[in-house]
Amino acid sequence: MSKFVKTSLFALALAFVAAPLAMAAPEDGVKTLGKALGAGLAVIGAGIGLGFIGKGMTESMARQPEIASTVQTGGLIIAAMLEGAALVAIILAIFAS
Repeated sequence: MSKFVKTSLFALALAFVAAPLAMAAPEDGVKTLGKALGAGLAVIGAGIGLGFIGKGMTESMARQPEIASTVQTGGLIIAAMLEGAALVAIILAIFAS
């Protein structure tokens, strides 16, 4: 079983466990659960994206070691932009009304 499937199943199981706790106050429980799922999906998406960036950087540096610094700089810039987008998504998910 791939790591992505395991992580997805863990997140789904956690949502089912947390759902009764979040539903304690019916008018706020569903909102809280939606916010938590939105923030969780943003984090999972950012993690997958960072994994792809790291994979691509490692493969390209292994193929052409002489341009490792250029590849590393570009990869770090892209990773920082991805983290910024994920942070904005998490903030929007948490503070959404």
